[in-house]
Amino acid sequence: MEITIKTKEEIEILKKGGKILAEVLRELEKLAKPGVSTGFLSRRAKEMIIKRGAGPSFEGYKPSFSDKPYPAAICASLNEVVVHGLPSEKAVLKDGDILKLDLGVEYKKLFTDAAITIGIGEISKEKQRLMDITERALELAIEEIKPGNHIGDIGFAIENYIEGNGFYVVEILVGHGVGYAVHEEPNIPNYGKRGGGPILKPGMVLAIEPMAALKNRKVQLSKDGFGYEVLDGSISAHFEHTVAVTDDGYKVLTK
Repeated sequence: MEITIKTKEEIEILKKGGKILAEVLRELEKLAKPGVSTGFLSRRAKEMIIKRGAGPSFEGYKPSFSDKPYPAAICASLNEVVVHGLPSEKAVLKDGDILKLDLGVEYKKLFTDAAITIGIGEISKEKQRLMDITERALELAIEEIKPGNHIGDIGFAIENYIEGNGFYVVEILVGHGVGYAVHEEPNIPNYGKRGGGPILKPGMVLAIEPMAALKNRKVQLSKDGFGYEVLDGSISAHFEHTVAVTDDGYKVLTK
């Protein structure tokens, strides 16, 4: 598949969808407290998205690695689970947990994607630092987005910052193009070399999503058949924005 270019009108629609997504994520962050289940958060997310005139794009989506469609509105990944964790009424949040909430929204047939990591109750300084470094890596990666730069510049910025601060980039999980579909070309690894990979052009829309782990970069598929978790059971963090390449730089669409 080729890398798609969105029109300025489509990017404005994506920005409206991204605003809905950001509002819902902020509401979920307020709700994510000890004693609350991830199943409850998923149900509330769906209600809030539909109320705003959009749809949850993950629900019913069939990822390439699975033979079954994803059955929930959000991905809710606890502690060692990096991404794609399946929400459950049995998964009740407790003090000290790290929760990654990944959300996709379809608005007027266009798709946006974003994620945050939340500390539940009181968390350790080490966990907080992992979250802070991962979020800052996302900011640094976004600053690399402008016409003429390369996909490799994004990955280099993420890898250099996360690994330079003593954590591990989860290499097999990547960002991606987005807009006309939940996942599009190109893949955007969280590592790379400056000047490597496709050239960024105005109208490209990218989901940038650094994923970092405390002690180990290796992951395995979770028992639910959807999530990916760190092999040694250590903690992970994940942040994501949908970003459009503009004529002179970038525009974050999910804020």
